[in-house]
Amino acid sequence: MAEDRRSSEGAEGGGERRFFAKPKFCQFCADKTLTIDYKKTDILRKYVTEDGKIRPRRQTGACARHQRAVAAAVKQARHIALLPFTGRHLEETR
Repeated sequence: MAEDRRSSEGAEGGGERRFFAKPKFCQFCADKTLTIDYKKTDILRKYVTEDGKIRPRRQTGACARHQRAVAAAVKQARHIALLPFTGRHLEETR
């Protein structure tokens, strides 16, 4: 009987554990002095993955207005070579 219970629990999805995402807030709305600028690469790197892709809003927690501004700043920084387009440069240095 104990084996029957274990097998039925596994089929349900692992018991009572549930994942609750921590509510994210827009860093730029919270701190009004923080501005989005293509020259601030230290801030922009937080919004770019290791592969060079821009992180989505659900990961960054930015509001729609600031996410659009971040995307534009990242693209501008890429264009003038402050940020890389891809993460390939990391592989080559190793």
